[in-house]
Amino acid sequence: MNRGEFLTRITIWIALGGYALSVAITLLGRESRMRKRDFLVWQARARWIWTIGCAALFAHTICALHFYHAWSQVSAYRETARQTAEVTGLDWGGGLLINYAFLAAWIADVFWWWRGLEAYRRRHRLITAFWHGFFIFMIFNATVVFETGLVRAIGAGLCLLLLALWLWSFRNGRLAASR
Repeated sequence: MNRGEFLTRITIWIALGGYALSVAITLLGRESRMRKRDFLVWQARARWIWTIGCAALFAHTICALHFYHAWSQVSAYRETARQTAEVTGLDWGGGLLINYAFLAAWIADVFWWWRGLEAYRRRHRLITAFWHGFFIFMIFNATVVFETGLVRAIGAGLCLLLLALWLWSFRNGRLAASR
């Protein structure tokens, strides 16, 4: 594995880990279980991990464009179309634009959280459900649909774990006040 491939791969795993760990801290470290001060400390940690995960996704995008496509959007689009056709039979590179939209949405979410914890925590539960559903959809596609072998197994396990955690949170009434 060369340096470019290593950097591209490690940054996406840091992003995935940042997402999963931040969600776990947020959903399992509820205010009702601990003192207010401890809760705020854990929320601050979750926010930092969330931010690091987002930064890692940004770095992953930069690495992929630099090391795999020589900064060519045409190359990135064509490669996305090729991979999509290989897996689905549909020769379409629009997944690249979906990835860019996802990155932009995560960056906006980070800014929203840093702007105000209370407003962020109290956003409508449908926004939270849609956002994290989209996150899991992206993770599933990236790791299960478009990968093979060990990466596919790890991705499937991660998606199942995240879905179980979100279901548990929803069933216990924790989704409304969580990210």
